[in-house]
Amino acid sequence: MDHSFLSAVILLLLVLDPLGSLPVFIPIMRDVPPERRTLVAVREVLIAFAVLFAFMFFGDAFLRVMRLSERSLEVAGGVILLMVAIRMIFSHEGGVYGTPEGKEPFIFPLAVPLLAGPSAMATVLLLASRQPDRILSWVGALACAMLVSGAVLLLCERIRRLLGDSVVSALEKLMGLVLTAIAVEMILAGLKQYFMASM
Repeated sequence: MDHSFLSAVILLLLVLDPLGSLPVFIPIMRDVPPERRTLVAVREVLIAFAVLFAFMFFGDAFLRVMRLSERSLEVAGGVILLMVAIRMIFSHEGGVYGTPEGKEPFIFPLAVPLLAGPSAMATVLLLASRQPDRILSWVGALACAMLVSGAVLLLCERIRRLLGDSVVSALEKLMGLVLTAIAVEMILAGLKQYFMASM
């Protein structure tokens, strides 16, 4: 399944799920002094970008070292995306990752795995391995998606006050439905390549 720049940005936004991270982000940041919240949010977004950037550029070498095929990566990425989508649709209180108590978050859980989680890593690996000639487009798409995610995290309190908890929850479930379709498409594309190569 080939992607355009716009579809890659949308896919990455769905995988990063900035709106869905709001219920986790707010409790984590509650113990952080207000004057440091912006700094912490920007730092965590930059760390997540660096992790995904590294996976994007070294993804092909990673596949060779681990002796993984593009087909297995596509199916595995689709399965992970499907699990994330199910979590988004059937969310439960407290989130999946838990929250650190009484200390400022550093890398975990905001940067990894909330933003740069397994599904995001699999997605950037897949983009880079499927169309390596468009790597600059994928870097741009990742940068755009991370900028949007960072802006949502920085404005989380205002967004929640403006939209309300019920609307934010409904948007998360809608994004989960869209991501489910994308995940199934990835799995089917990987299986199709596998069976065609076996014939």
